[in-house]
This record gives sequence, C-alpha cells and structure tokens, in this order.
Amino acid sequence: MAAIKHVRTSVLDVAYEESGPADRVPVVLLHGFPYAPRAFDEMVPLLAAKGCRVLVPYLRGYGPTRFLLPDTMRSGEQAALGNDLKEMMDALGIKSALLCGYDWGGRAACVVAALWPERVSGLVTCGGYNMHDVAGAAKPADAQQEHRYWYQYYFNTERGRAGLIENRRGIAKLLWTLWSPRWNFDDATFEASAASFDNPDFVEVAIHSYRVRYGYVPGDPALAGIETRLAAKPPITVPAITLQGEDVGTTPPEASVAHARFFTGPYERRTIPRVGHNIPQEAPRETADAVLALVSKIR
Repeated sequence: MAAIKHVRTSVLDVAYEESGPADRVPVVLLHGFPYAPRAFDEMVPLLAAKGCRVLVPYLRGYGPTRFLLPDTMRSGEQAALGNDLKEMMDALGIKSALLCGYDWGGRAACVVAALWPERVSGLVTCGGYNMHDVAGAAKPADAQQEHRYWYQYYFNTERGRAGLIENRRGIAKLLWTLWSPRWNFDDATFEASAASFDNPDFVEVAIHSYRVRYGYVPGDPALAGIETRLAAKPPITVPAITLQGEDVGTTPPEASVAHARFFTGPYERRTIPRVGHNIPQEAPRETADAVLALVSKIR
C-alpha cells in the first residue's frame, strides 16, 4: 500500500495513493460501492512495473476523503462522481489519463470519457456503459432483476438508512458474497476495505446515490448541467475495453452486450470466467492486461 496523499478540489479534500514514476502515463483506478482502493492492491504493482503513474483515489464518502464544508450536499449522483474525477485531474495538473473503474468508479470514468474525451487517453470499464438512465429508471425490470436490486429499494426507505448506519459492514459483506459468488475472500481481505466505510459521509453519500438514480430525491443543483448532458446518453468515443465477469451477481452478464452501441471509438468487450462484480480484485492480471493494452497504444 502506497502512502496516502491529498489534493483539494472545489468541494473535497481527496485522499489518494500514488505509485510508479511521476513523469509517465497517468492511470487512475476507481473503486466502487461498497469497496475501496484495496481492490487494486494486486494490480498496482503490475502497472507500476510497466512504467505507469498509478493513482488510486478514495471516492467521496470513503476512507480519508473529506468534504471541505459542512453544508455541501452529500450527493452520490453520477455527475458528482464524474466531476470529482475531473477536478482531481485538474488539481494534479493531469491533462489526460487512462481511466479504469468498476461500479461507482466505472461510472465516474465513463462520465469523464463521455463528456470530456480530451481528458481520457483510454478507458477500461468493468460492466460496460455505467451511466444511469434516470428518466427510464421507474420502469420495472423482470422479477429476477428486481430481486437482485433489493438493496437499492431498501436504501430508498428510512429503515434502509438506519440499517446502513448500524450494519454497514454486514450489508457490505453480504453484497460482496452475492455479487461475486465464486470469490472466496477472507475476513482480513474484507476488513482491509471495510475500514473505508467508517467515513462520516459514507451513509449519506450512498443513500443519496441510490435514491437520486430513481428520481426520488433531487440532485445537487450545482451539478444539474452535467446531469442534463448525461441524460442524452452521450457516446464514448475514446479507445475503450469493457470487462465482464461471467459469474456476476448484480445483472446478467449478457446484458452488457447491448452496451456496445454507446462506444463509437475503438472498442473491445472481454469476458472473464468465474469472476463476479469486483473484477480488479478477483482478476487483477486480466484487468491490468486490459489497461496495458491501451497504454501500449498511447506511447
């Protein structure tokens, strides 16, 4: 684990870990919910050994990352995640980076790649085109998919908020198990990430994320312009590789096949057998290989 550094954006003090030479290709690795930068621990040395500058931020609501002001909305919407990433790059003077993420982190990476493609030299996104269709979110899915998303509906109740406050580790560990049924992680592996859930804003950011995506609460007015652009389902034009675990427990793996229409630049979809939702931690070599395949084309 690299030493934790900090950089300030307009609303956050962002904690991040950095490895590799500072003057080489920047690669930003972005974790999801409910995970942490520990998901990339086996990937980072593989990338650094190939000369990449690897940055792994803690998303808003995780680990040592903090809001600068108490009255800033604790938004978890996709616009917030994407804007945080862009502002972090701005603050560090990174003009362009290769982005790799999954779940919330994949969403942040896709947002920046779609809206600010000049800032992205390549994209590795686990699960495909990770943006929300808020306008279409009220339409129910089939019964099996509705069952898989039980936690999202739970978080849309005050009982769910109380449950996440009181039982964040228990809920997170259950989700890890359901989403990656073949991943035999041990307690130490889980606890290494779970420490990041003790952030004072973890619950509020998570609850907002799962309510705003269905249109049940308003988003941050400061980010409305970004959300309007995302509502148009902008294409991703940068070189992209999507990774799909074949044993994922969140959505059927074949669902991401249809995402190809959103990628209008060089595009490849790779599947990984016996891997679930947390692809970088379950399949670090395959994920690193995808990143390095894109790095090789920009050098």
